Amino acid sequence: MNLIKDSTLDMFHTRRGARGIEVSAFIAGASIVVLSAVMAKSAGSAPILASVESNRDVRVSPVAFTPEQTSALQAEPAQPQYPADTRWFDGRPVRPAKTIEMLVTAYSPHVASCGEFADGQTATLHSVSTNAGQLVAADTRVLPYGSMLTIDGYASDEIVPVLDCGGAIKGARLDLLFPTHSEALAWGVRRIEVVVWEYADGKAAPNPRRVR
Repeated sequence: MNLIKDSTLDMFHTRRGARGIEVSAFIAGASIVVLSAVMAKSAGSAPILASVESNRDVRVSPVAFTPEQTSALQAEPAQPQYPADTRWFDGRPVRPAKTIEMLVTAYSPHVASCGEFADGQTATLHSVSTNAGQLVAADTRVLPYGSMLTIDGYASDEIVPVLDCGGAIKGARLDLLFPTHSEALAWGVRRIEVVVWEYADGKAAPNPRRVR
C-alpha cells in the first residue's frame, strides 16, 4: 500500500515537475516572442526615423538663370525724365517751343459765322466736335495743321490743335472755335501771346488729316 502511495506521489511530483517545466518553457517562449516583437518593431521603425531625419537634410537647389535672363529680370524700363514745364497732349509729352504775339478772334460752327461753309467739318475734315469742340483756325503758313497751342482765356488754358483755316485768317492771326455765335462775339478781338508746343518724345508728329 505504501509502495503504491509512494509510487503515486512520485508520479504526481514527476507530472508536477513536467508541468512546471512546460510552464517555464511557455513563459520563456512568450518572453522571446514579446522581445522579438519589440526588437522587430524597433528595427522596423528605424527606416522611418531615418527617412524623417533625411528629409530634414533636404536642400532645395536655387533656380539657375543664364546671364541674359538675370539681366532681363533685374533690368527696369528706363523712365524718361522731362522738364517741369512738360505737359501732355493726346497721350504724348509736349514742351513749349516758342511764343508768338497774335491777333485772336473767334467764330462758331453756325451759319452766322461760317455762312455756306457751316457743314460741321473743319478744313482738315475733322468734326467741329473734335477735342470737345476746342480747336483753332490759323494761317497754315505760320502755324501748320496739327500745331498745338495754349491761348490765355481759351479752353481753360489747355492745349488745343490747329485744325481749321479761314479766308480772313492771314499771318499772325487766330480764330478760336466756340460752340455758339454769342460766345464767339463775347470773345471779341484780342491781341495776346500764344504759346506753341512741340512733342518732347523725339517721335514724329502725326498727320493731322488722318486723326479724326
